[in-house]
Amino acid sequence: MTAKHMEKSCDVLPKEDSEGLGEYLPYVLVKHLQFCGYDLEINQYMNYKMGVSALIWECAFVLCQYFQQEKMNFSGKKVIELGSGTGIVGILAVLLGGEVTLTDESHALKQIEHNVSVNVPESCRHLATIRTLSWGFDHMNFSNDYDIILGSDIVYYPSDYPVLLQTLQHLSNPRTIIYIATRIRGCHETWKFHEELIPQYFNSHTVQGDWGGNIYLYKLTLKRPETGEEQPMARNLLSN
Repeated sequence: MTAKHMEKSCDVLPKEDSEGLGEYLPYVLVKHLQFCGYDLEINQYMNYKMGVSALIWECAFVLCQYFQQEKMNFSGKKVIELGSGTGIVGILAVLLGGEVTLTDESHALKQIEHNVSVNVPESCRHLATIRTLSWGFDHMNFSNDYDIILGSDIVYYPSDYPVLLQTLQHLSNPRTIIYIATRIRGCHETWKFHEELIPQYFNSHTVQGDWGGNIYLYKLTLKRPETGEEQPMARNLLSN
């Protein structure tokens, strides 16, 4: 992986994209990266309204490195990314042939849309769909026929753990493979999510690799209840 970045003001955006971006000032940070033979230009709208969605987290690099390491091909696969942020992971999955839905809260969509327009050729732009997804609230508007679910550093706020689990359950079927790259943070109890909560509903194991920075890559599949009954949805898991 090669990575270099530079800061540019908002006038780096095409004129048609710059209108209505007053809320995204003071500046846009641009990073140039290369994965799987693709040169990517990722724009980060740096301001208080974007919050954590503005940043390319190291966990996103880990997923991209994994795609490169495994020479992954998403052709013919239906993919959804949770908490897309800048969209770098979902964009790479599109370039590798996947039919990808990139999701996040509404405030992050313009950033994702811009990065898709910059990095995905028009010939395959139909493979990328960008939608709002608020975990635990409108996840029922999505199907459960995804082949792959992707998430990078989405295990962050403990208050979100129950709704994240509900969303993962709804989007999954027994054939779905979920890849989540997580930085283990003691203060956020990320270990509890992966070691105590996830195993109640998913089969889980860590993917071996030198990811560094206390980052782990998890591969999950939905558990099939031994009773044959439908697995209950996760609710109020942190109340005890």
